[in-house]
Amino acid sequence: MSQPPTFSAPDILPPPRRSRRGAGRATLADVARVAGVSAQTVSRVLNSPETVPPATLEHVRAAIAQVRYVPNRLAGSLASGRSKLVAALVPTIASPVFQETIHALTRALAAKGYQLMLGESGFDDADEIELLENLISRGPDGIVLTRVVQSELARQRLALSGIPVVETWDLTDTPVDMLIGFSHEHVGAAVADLLIDRGSKAPALVSGNDPRARRRRAGFVNRLVARGAIRAEADLPVVEISAPAHFGDGRRAFVDLLARDGHVDGLWCSTDALALGALIEAKERNIAVPDQLAVVGFGDQVTSPYTSPALTTVRIDGRKIGQLAAQFILERARGERVLERIQDIGFEVIKRASA
Repeated sequence: MSQPPTFSAPDILPPPRRSRRGAGRATLADVARVAGVSAQTVSRVLNSPETVPPATLEHVRAAIAQVRYVPNRLAGSLASGRSKLVAALVPTIASPVFQETIHALTRALAAKGYQLMLGESGFDDADEIELLENLISRGPDGIVLTRVVQSELARQRLALSGIPVVETWDLTDTPVDMLIGFSHEHVGAAVADLLIDRGSKAPALVSGNDPRARRRRAGFVNRLVARGAIRAEADLPVVEISAPAHFGDGRRAFVDLLARDGHVDGLWCSTDALALGALIEAKERNIAVPDQLAVVGFGDQVTSPYTSPALTTVRIDGRKIGQLAAQFILERARGERVLERIQDIGFEVIKRASA
């Protein structure tokens, strides 16, 4: 194997000539001249540093710093046909529910030289086609959605774009491309079983008004009816909250339930934040949890084990969703076929002191 060349220190070489393009901005050729290497070597340092001998790598990076060279990623993406960008949409950046997924997705992509472009979709699907058109127009190498695409027009547009798409945090037999999620209806049924099995005779629900929360609500109601806990959906006291919801909404919703129905002994909230609000209000009213009232949340947020009492909730493995979504997109970027393009990762009911 040939030995890496010996270089003189970059700081003793003459300053780079101004490029005629880009109003004086240093170019890759400037770096190559200062470092005394070929432009191809500089390109390898920037794009595949693991293939460059350490001494050469250090020397070229010193030259990059000296001339203050900033790589033109857009030009590189045009040349390679890849943007090295993956776009992701979440309902709201402020929500802690999706943070684990986004963190895992970001780390897994970054390890392979990709960057994540994060945007908000809101909780309503009404503007779905406009949101997705905006993403497609930016030419990402992949799109990750924390939803299942509802609009047939949006589905067709995504399919025709040729961009790998991963729908997450939901479940369908007919994804646009690839999917990683779980059944919201099954989550609702599991929580209904929990409350019924512990003896709840007067269940109630505080729910967000987004499509996924409503599917959890449907599963909850159907299981309560099937097991004879209520006769029909109209028998279940429900307060619906506009998403995104906060613990203050949970307090107010619980007050509303008590004012309307007088007695509630089993309460499911569609987020941990709402459940925390209900716990605070119950404590203010000297309602013992779980002896008089069982409270269940959804999401298993970092604070949930430390509430008083600790919150029973439903855990979704957001980290696994993010890692798998990155894996799917990277496999497709390499021209590989994703063998199991629909993955139901399930969920776990975490039983703690509140129920």
